[in-house]
Amino acid sequence: MIASHTYLTGFGNHFQSEAIANALVQGQNSPQKAPFGLYAEQLSGSAFTMPRSMNLHSWLYRIRPSVLHNEFRSYPQGLLARPNPNQVTPPTQMRWNPLPYPKVPTHFIDSLVTIAESGGLEMQNGASIHLYAATKSMEHCYFYNADGDFLIVPQEGKLTLNTEFGILELKPGEIAVIPRGIKFRVALPDGKARGYICENYGLPFRLPELGVMGANGLAHPRDFKVPVACYENTSGDFQLLTKFQGLLWATDIKHSPLDVVAWHGNYVPYKYDLTQFNTMNSVSYDHPDPSIFTVLTSPSSIPGIANVDFVIFPPRWMVAIDTFRPPYYHRNIMNEYMGLIYGIYDAKETGFIPGGGSLHNCMSAHGPDSEAFYKASNASLQPEYYADTLAFMFEAQLTWRLTPYALSADIRQQDYLACWQGLKSHFQITER
Repeated sequence: MIASHTYLTGFGNHFQSEAIANALVQGQNSPQKAPFGLYAEQLSGSAFTMPRSMNLHSWLYRIRPSVLHNEFRSYPQGLLARPNPNQVTPPTQMRWNPLPYPKVPTHFIDSLVTIAESGGLEMQNGASIHLYAATKSMEHCYFYNADGDFLIVPQEGKLTLNTEFGILELKPGEIAVIPRGIKFRVALPDGKARGYICENYGLPFRLPELGVMGANGLAHPRDFKVPVACYENTSGDFQLLTKFQGLLWATDIKHSPLDVVAWHGNYVPYKYDLTQFNTMNSVSYDHPDPSIFTVLTSPSSIPGIANVDFVIFPPRWMVAIDTFRPPYYHRNIMNEYMGLIYGIYDAKETGFIPGGGSLHNCMSAHGPDSEAFYKASNASLQPEYYADTLAFMFEAQLTWRLTPYALSADIRQQDYLACWQGLKSHFQITER
């Protein structure tokens, strides 16, 4: 591979990049003969007739076309699975410890474990939650997802995402989105890596509207990074994996599919450093709604309700006066899966472990555990900087339905509900 670690910047732009000068076609997309004997190939992430602002496509100029492969065959699924239609997801609040690393060398795709699904990929709405815990790089093996986009949230260990568009180097504290259909392979610079994935079946992720916040809050488009063109021109015995209709498939190919020499378009993989997020917060009183921490959103067909939001709780100042500063106790129509990248989450200072996760589905009450409640209720409210924390939430419109693994796994904390049992009645009638 011709390697590069530089990036293009922006979100939603029409980008262009070439690994060899003059490989990028000028003036038209599919000439009778492309430069250097390359093949022109369009990759569309939306219907051809979508409005211009939502029309997603890129032109790839590659050494061999993507049609060069053998017939697909079934591939072992492991714990990448959809919820069992005969299994009921209870409304009980749940929490899990981190996914353990496998005892045998396992690459990124083979390590995927599905926790839950909302909506359904057949109707192109909802999302799935997967965990990964990989211990070897993908060698002679590539992957693309025909079902949805992958939002990858590393928790431990670096990832090198070698894609058709170039290389994305990813570390904990950063995220990457690999849109549907884009081929890639994952290398592990640290020898192992663990994290979370939100597989989005709905409209592609975009930046949330800012409204009365004005122009400069939350994530800024210029801080998103897109890879520059580089390519692998190698022949041999390779395997191409795909996820299609919820199942894994494999086919044999005789070349690397990452052979794109030049490309242009707005349907691209990208990454974002979460430390660049411009956090909004209350400077007077009351705990703000988590919507102000939204990094990316996939809209639903109902204005104002997301198919799925990616929300973070990063390092930030807390200055609200006469206020219970942790999240208040609440029930709501959305469905919340939370993960912890590092540090301590202020509403669950014990039991919620980096690499772990919790689930609070629609109308299931949740909030601070008893320890956090009493600590926050009696704290001296001075300005405080929450330094050692980075939590996130996949917040979905539709209920997260659990897989059999998520319900019965050893990593599920069977005593999670005990964290609230120390909350006592303090009711008393006094004259005012």
